[in-house]
Order: sequence, then C-alpha cells, then structure tokens
Amino acid sequence: MNRRKFSVIALVALFITFLGAPLTRADEKTPEGELRVGMEAGYAPFNWTQKDDRNGAVPIQGDKAYAGGYDVQMAKKIADKMNRKLVVVKTEWDGLLPALQSGKIDAIIAGMSPTAERRKEIDFSDPYYESQLVIVTRKDTNYAKATSIKDFAGAKITAQLSTFHYDVIPQIPDVKKQGAMDNFPAMRVALESGTIDGYVSERPEGVTAESVNPDLKMVEFDEANGFQTNPEDVQVSVGMRKGDSDVAQVNQILAEIPQSDRVNVMDQAIKDQPASDETQNATGKKENVFIRILKQNGSMFLRGTGITLLLAIVGTTVGTLIGLLVGVFRAIPESSNRAKRSLQKVFGWLLNAYIEIFRGTPMIVQAAVIYYGIAMAFGIDLNRTIAALFIVSINTGAYMSEIVRGGIFAVDPGQFEAAHAIGMTHSQTMRKVILPQVLRNILPATGNELVINIKDTSVLSIISVSELFFQGKSAAGTNYMFFQTYFIICVIYFILTFTATRILRVVEKKMDGPSAYARLDDTADTAVSEEK
Repeated sequence: MNRRKFSVIALVALFITFLGAPLTRADEKTPEGELRVGMEAGYAPFNWTQKDDRNGAVPIQGDKAYAGGYDVQMAKKIADKMNRKLVVVKTEWDGLLPALQSGKIDAIIAGMSPTAERRKEIDFSDPYYESQLVIVTRKDTNYAKATSIKDFAGAKITAQLSTFHYDVIPQIPDVKKQGAMDNFPAMRVALESGTIDGYVSERPEGVTAESVNPDLKMVEFDEANGFQTNPEDVQVSVGMRKGDSDVAQVNQILAEIPQSDRVNVMDQAIKDQPASDETQNATGKKENVFIRILKQNGSMFLRGTGITLLLAIVGTTVGTLIGLLVGVFRAIPESSNRAKRSLQKVFGWLLNAYIEIFRGTPMIVQAAVIYYGIAMAFGIDLNRTIAALFIVSINTGAYMSEIVRGGIFAVDPGQFEAAHAIGMTHSQTMRKVILPQVLRNILPATGNELVINIKDTSVLSIISVSELFFQGKSAAGTNYMFFQTYFIICVIYFILTFTATRILRVVEKKMDGPSAYARLDDTADTAVSEEK
C-alpha cells in the first residue's frame, strides 16, 4: 500500500471515528440511591436558580448553581421518604418529556399539570398542588380593573408553549390570540414592551410577578367569571415514565403531606425567591440594578461564557478539520480500479447526504433529534456538553465542506499541473502546494463561522446546555429584570464576537506577509547600484 492510499484511508477513518464518537458512550442509568428530577429552574415560585444553598436549595447536576422553590422542597420530601438522594437536572420545558421518556431523568417535578394529552405519553402521581388560572397584565391599562375574562375582549393574550394555559385563551370573547411563547421570561418581556396585553398563568406565578414588579397586575376571577377548566388542568403532579412502579410509592408519600403543609411551603417559597431580595445596599441607598444582577448572577454568566467559547472554538476547529477532510477526498482523482472507483462514489454520495442534511435543517432541530433521539432509540445517555460539541462540530463541518471546496477551486489549476510535472504525488501536491493556499483563502469564512457559532450556541438551550443564553434566561426568570438581564447578555455576546473578529484580522495580516514585495530583478539592480 503506497503512502497516498494510506493517507486517504486514514483521513476517512478519522472522519468516521469522529462522527461515531458519541455513540460509543455506554448507557447511563440512574445510580442506585439517586432520584433524578427534571425542572426548568426558572419558573418562580415553583422553581428557580440561585448561586448558593440558602433556604434549602439543592445543587443542580453539572452546574455550580442551586435550584430552589416549591417544587424543590416537595421533591426533597419525596426523595427523603424513598431513601434516595435528590439530584436536580435543569431542563428546558420542551425537553422535560423527552428527557423522562429517554431515561435521562426519573421524574418531572416542575409545576406540570396532568393533562389528558400528557397522560398519553407519561404517568402522573396524585396532585401535590392545586392552583387557579389568572391573567397577568400591566397596571397602567384598563385590563387591570377587569373582573371577568370577558373584560379582556379584543386584548392580545398569549401563554406558554405546550401548556393548557394556551388552550383556554379562546374562551375570552373576541380575543386576539397571540403565538405561544417558549417561557415566562419571554412573556413578561413582551408584556412590559406592550407587544401583548396579558398572558395566562397560575396564581403563584402571578403573585410573584405582581410582588416584584410594581408595573404588573395579577387579575383574578371568581368561578363564574373565570376560565372553565377540568380539575386536572389546575392540578400539579409528579410526572413519571409509563408503567413506573414508583408511582404508587410517590402517591403514598404525597398522601402523608397535609394540605396545610403544602400551602405553607408555597407561601415560604414566594418569600424566599431571589427576586424578593432587598435592592438596597448596606448604606440604605438603592443599588444599581445592573450591579445587583451581576452580583447575583455574575458567576453563572461567567460559566455560561466559558461554555459558549468552548463550544464555538472547538466546534469551529473540528468543523474546519471535517471540511478539509471532505475537501481532500473530493479532490482525489478517480481511481482506475473499478472496485475502488465504486467505493469512491458510494462514500461521495454519503458525504453529499451528510452535507445536505446538516445544511438543510436547523441546528436546534439537530440538537433535539441527536440528544433525545439517540437516548430514546438506543438507550444511550449522552453527556450534554459532549453532545453539544458533537452537534456544533458536525453542523459546522457541513458548511465548512463547501467553503473548503470553494477554496480549492480558487487555486489556479496550473499549480496542480506544475506540481505533477515535477514529480509530486497527489498527496504531496495537496499538503505542500494546495492546502496552505486553501487555508489562507478560507480564513475569513472560517472566522465568520466562529462568530456565527458563538451566537448560535444559544439554540443548544433546547438540550439544557448551560451556555450563556441559557444562564441568562434562568437569571431573568428568577429576578424578573428581563431587559436589564438580557442587555447584559447582549453586551457579553458583543464583546466575544468583537474580540474574535479583531484577533482573526491580526491572524489574516500575519498570513498575508509583508504589504509590499520587492521583485528579484529590482533587488539585484539596487545591489549593483550600491556597489558602484
């Protein structure tokens, strides 16, 4: 086997090994003696994220932050009675059901109602809390004086995606039903900005919103003038996998908790939530809101920034390597051997399919399919960070493959011919003549991919990777200062992208070499003149 054939096989093997790396991870089941519970940790007062363990908060798996709230306290009671250690797994709302079904968590304790649709997918315990529906609106509007849902006729109303709250909106006469929103922080921002007139929520969340933001108003209704709901719609239960034998034990534990204790736990959760902290410093002066946010969540933002940079840099580097491998393979001359030529065509078709699929689908969809799909289909539990690195890398690789192809085409074909004329092999030509020029040609596009990846890692919140946007959303859902929190996140993103752009500009100039070159004959003439 000559060196050129060995190099091609090595490149192909490396490419396949990288694509299959996450699948080699062993199946992970819940360790004996643990109860893994999924929740948003951003839906106060049911659950939220904080930086320490005060008020009975529990560490979040894979993070240095803690989860607190009503759901956490109820989860602790359940875990203690089951003689198991509570492990909180911070998970996006839309990812809770897939995480449970795929075995990544053992239970959902996240203010989830046991609706008929959800019962088709998972089992539920008996209710551990029962609430009522309210509408949160702005205090400076006529809607704040409403006593019936009919008073919201013509209003722009929304609710959280994948909740029954959104389904009851049509009960309001002539309502202007808006598109469902992903989470409560997004709805509160929309409400404050005037994009919507109100959103449907439950009383605990409404009490919290009203207490920490004087501009908001929670509107309650009596039974005759409020939303008509089924009992299970306003109940909150523990979600568990279909056929889980632990459901009966959980029901027994809940039956032993008096209703008065549940009410007391909720009242205490409302008082303990970070959003209710004093905003004054030791001197009695009102503390700057941005300073307060950074003090409360600075460590979370720093960790999120680190994860974002890790994903962007590693993803871009590995993606560029994939692009180069694909580019080198595509530049290999067609073999004269029929069998080898057939293999080249088959592998080329597979590469084309990979490029078209990953360029033609959103990365947020790829993340959900790969992270949850692999677990559900094969029972393989991927580490979130490893899965995120894999997703960003192969997504970037699909784009970089086409960028590298353009970089190779930009090299004058005469250079291939000249290299072959002096006896260089195809492998030598690519390594010593073509690829150095390709790297220079694609550098601006590679830098652009890095900047895009820094921003696009935010979509990985769908699999609850604790990158910058995910941490910012958790903080906003806890402190209720949405504009200020997102503004800080925006500034951090700008600093990251601006710095990356400046560094890449310097690298480009270094690769360009001197700005002016002296011709050899001019140099010789100058030397002769100096001798004279």
